[in-house]
Amino acid sequence: MPFWRATHDAVSVAVKVQPKSRRPGVQGRVPALEGERLRIGVTEAAEDGRANRAACATLAAALHVPTGDVTVLLGATSREKTLRVAGDPASIIERLAAL
Repeated sequence: MPFWRATHDAVSVAVKVQPKSRRPGVQGRVPALEGERLRIGVTEAAEDGRANRAACATLAAALHVPTGDVTVLLGATSREKTLRVAGDPASIIERLAAL
């Protein structure tokens, strides 16, 4: 089962965020209880939403979409989150598959 789910105007992406990571960026896929997730490392600490904003910006850069198109849908206080990427689902899924 893929780590994303498409809707008519966006794609939900299951991620695992590693705050204070020494290797920032998209770090591949990791197994989880609910299925596969995309691992994202950020240098920011998990305080005041800084790691969430950094994770959104990192995914936006990897998918070549504006930063404002990526938001936290679920799991704002958890390392395992669901991020929503607004835009054309077909092109977003094509870019996700290449990660």
